[in-house]
Amino acid sequence: MWAYDAVFYQIYPLGFCDAPQQNDGCTVNRIQKVLDWIPHIQKLGCDAVYFSPVFDSDAHGYDTRDYRKIDCRLGTNEDFAVVCKALHEAGIRVVLDGVFNHVGRGFWAFQDVLKNREHSPYRDWFHINFGGNSNYNDGLWYEGWEGHYELVRLNLRNPEVVSHLFSCISQWVEEFDIDGLRLDVAYLLDRDFLKQLRQFTQTLKPDFFLVGEVLGGDYNMTMNDEMCHSVTNYECYKGLYSSFNSLNMFEIVHSLLRQFGPEQWALYRGKHPLSFVDNHDVTRVASILQNPEHLPLIYALLFGMPGIPCIYYGSEWGATGKKEAGDPALRPSFEEPLWTPLTDWISHCAAAHKESDALRNGTFRSIVLQNKYCILERKSETDRVLIAINAGDAPVHIDFNAEAGRARDLITGEVHDFGGGTDLPPYYAALWQIF
Repeated sequence: MWAYDAVFYQIYPLGFCDAPQQNDGCTVNRIQKVLDWIPHIQKLGCDAVYFSPVFDSDAHGYDTRDYRKIDCRLGTNEDFAVVCKALHEAGIRVVLDGVFNHVGRGFWAFQDVLKNREHSPYRDWFHINFGGNSNYNDGLWYEGWEGHYELVRLNLRNPEVVSHLFSCISQWVEEFDIDGLRLDVAYLLDRDFLKQLRQFTQTLKPDFFLVGEVLGGDYNMTMNDEMCHSVTNYECYKGLYSSFNSLNMFEIVHSLLRQFGPEQWALYRGKHPLSFVDNHDVTRVASILQNPEHLPLIYALLFGMPGIPCIYYGSEWGATGKKEAGDPALRPSFEEPLWTPLTDWISHCAAAHKESDALRNGTFRSIVLQNKYCILERKSETDRVLIAINAGDAPVHIDFNAEAGRARDLITGEVHDFGGGTDLPPYYAALWQIF
């Protein structure tokens, strides 16, 4: 699967393009702003873009009105096709947000139900009780997403609903040549629907990629040969920043060992969850890390750990944004991309990930583990890399068996000699590829 070797770049288009927060009905070609960012995405080393929702919606994109039409605030289908074509010509794959658990109240079929009630041909597209009432005083009750009744849950057990969604996906492949889908709230999606989706999308493209949004639990319930190729690794997302803030590397390393370690009971060995330090739903990493010196280190660990690394637009230069300030604070528009020392560092990490088979596909084990520092190993049949992290403000000297004499740091290019022990400077990270 191509995605297992990729570095992803996430864009939240409505925010990225500075679109109005509510759908104003005005068609403005804003989406082609992405064209100006393609050289930046390439230079950063990303070869796949994951777009958060792009289709016609009431407000934030996850409240879909029409799966066949690009949101007018972003432009037209033709405008978006230009963007996708340019990305593909630049060697960058395109993954869209598949929001299939629910739609917005403005969704055309739900509007028909509100108008025609029991006589609507779409009454069974949703979970409706005509004897109840809603928060909107519709004179009927319907199931919403986790109590959010602006989001109307679809009945994915209805073959007509499934047929409609699949026909829309076919259109996306035909019009935009998309390469995969990120499945919103995949943890709630009907399991049979997921299986059907996997089978169907493979008929469109044999390497069509499916990554599910999963917040916790056993990822294998969703990430398997019948459903999604990958899921969002929220367990390690939390462990990454928390380990640095508490100066306790045990937290993230124990999570990684639980997921990918050498023991037979490790949960996800050989699998590729989507790894990230932030996204459109959580506080940006530059705002949640208590020590800015840890920013380069957390990205080195992100690219060193098993999984598919994903960078959220703006975070590559240290943009800030807190969840408590509301979603718009996490999804801003930037006039142009910036290139800072952090951006440069991340680009070298991305290059290392591409160069090293061990970082993309290797096994995982812990070699040295202390509160403030650790040395981890990734190993494949052809490649071996040691990930060294010192989160402390003081140098440390480590005597350990590296099972090698020398290595090259894939980030800086510097040669490291293991003879006489290893010194880790303060706030240090390295990806040592063994000679």
